[in-house]
Amino acid sequence: MAVHRVTRVLPYAPDQLAALVADIESYPRFVPWVTSMRVWNARPEAEGVDLVDAEAQVGFSFLKERFSTWVRHDRTRPMVEVGLIRGPFKHLKNRWEFFPDPAGTRLEFMIDFAFRSRLLDGMLHANFDRAVGSLIRCFETEAARRYGKP
Repeated sequence: MAVHRVTRVLPYAPDQLAALVADIESYPRFVPWVTSMRVWNARPEAEGVDLVDAEAQVGFSFLKERFSTWVRHDRTRPMVEVGLIRGPFKHLKNRWEFFPDPAGTRLEFMIDFAFRSRLLDGMLHANFDRAVGSLIRCFETEAARRYGKP
């Protein structure tokens, strides 16, 4: 079990990046390994804070999994948090935080997870830095498409 953290500075506004990360229904269009996404139970938690439940199907070569999470988008901070409902994980916590920076936004990404399967857990942890780098690049590319190149 390990907590992974990544910090990047991106040339977009914090609320733009938070809205992009919170737009989970569109993930299959720009995150290649998310093959489908279903959302339900959208509900407000407080002023500027929304929750939704989502089921993602992911596929990496031979591995195909489905898991459900809750996603909390707090536009007042801005921040997006994700927690496990059910799936192949022992646990899963994920947080995207967005801070103003002279160059745009400082993105702080944190994920803490463990698969029930030791084999899957070992494989993903061994390739984790590459996987997170690829994930962040997917969001950077989509931000440029949505908001224009900086």
